[in-house]
Amino acid sequence: MSDATTLQRLADLLVGFGANVQPGQLVAVSSEIGKEPLTRAVAASAYRHGATYVEVTYADMHVRRARLEFGSDEALETVPSWFGERILRLGDARAARIALTGPVEPGLLEDLDPARVGRDKSQALREAGKVVNDRTTNWTIGPCPTPGWAALVHPQLEPEAALAKLWEEIVHVCRLDEDDPVVAWRERMATLVGVTERLTAARFDAIHFEGPGTDLTIGLLPSSRWISAAFETVDGIPHAPNLPSEEVFTTPDPLRADGVVRSTKPLLIGGATVRGLTVRFEGGRAVEIDAEQGAETLREMTSHDDGGTRLGELALVDRDGRIGPLGTVFYDTLLDENAASHIALGRGFDFAVDEPDVVRVNNSLIHIDFMIGGDDVDVTGVTAAGERVPVLRGGAWQL
Repeated sequence: MSDATTLQRLADLLVGFGANVQPGQLVAVSSEIGKEPLTRAVAASAYRHGATYVEVTYADMHVRRARLEFGSDEALETVPSWFGERILRLGDARAARIALTGPVEPGLLEDLDPARVGRDKSQALREAGKVVNDRTTNWTIGPCPTPGWAALVHPQLEPEAALAKLWEEIVHVCRLDEDDPVVAWRERMATLVGVTERLTAARFDAIHFEGPGTDLTIGLLPSSRWISAAFETVDGIPHAPNLPSEEVFTTPDPLRADGVVRSTKPLLIGGATVRGLTVRFEGGRAVEIDAEQGAETLREMTSHDDGGTRLGELALVDRDGRIGPLGTVFYDTLLDENAASHIALGRGFDFAVDEPDVVRVNNSLIHIDFMIGGDDVDVTGVTAAGERVPVLRGGAWQL
């Protein structure tokens, strides 16, 4: 279990470096019942950094279960308009946003109809994507260990030991074991920025993934730029939207993805677990979604709109980050997507392309990442002339 010092150091990293809260800002914190200690530490840190008001919103998975179990079909389709309006107002106010991830009660929804779990539209707000693409808020997402999450990740350990182990891993992957975590993160970000510059300069027309169960080619847009998690708002506030972050990513062409891909890690979406996922793409669309567990939930979620079965993100992760080498499956997208290369069904990032290509970016309601990379998955860049250039081999950059 963490001590007060560790809680404060993580909170300060999320507030001061991740979101980079500025004096005079409003701060919106998204949390969940069961994460109160870190939530309160984040609020205190935000005020120490000069926040004028910290708004905390707690989700309750038991209330969501009640909606799924007893709510009508109409209830699953209902999302009050002010949910999205609130996010837009945060953008207008140039607020900072901080969200805490990690399941509190994993498995709570596992016995429910997976189709209903996937049909619940309260888990996706189009306005959230707009605020990200408009870059009107400085924001970050960070992990919050809980006993339930620890039991899922380390089921072989006793509860107290499992939680201690999870905290130990979170401290490591967030670089809190460094004398100055911010300096350590800036060094890592500088390395990743260098990778993005080389990838963008290569002007690949497509990226090809090859590995066990995977043979997938994803087309890029003419102006697709590679980006790391070194973001900046429209007002010039630097921030790191994910902590930890080990990825470089871009927005692909939603009309160009062909082949089959097998997920290399389980995926936890909307409280449901997807295992053994395999997706087949034709002409940019996921025409087959199969899994050992949870396929129906994912199929329902991708059916919310026309872009749900098309890609909005392509991300590459090397073996030099801190998450992948642990070999731990965290069952949390924030961490698992930064352990391995991944793609996302749904909305893309407007800021990763030039203005003429913005109209071609996938504008779906959803954005669902799943991991497809590993040391045994080769990543190759393909030029417009058909030249094949190694990008990742054995998890190491080749550029």
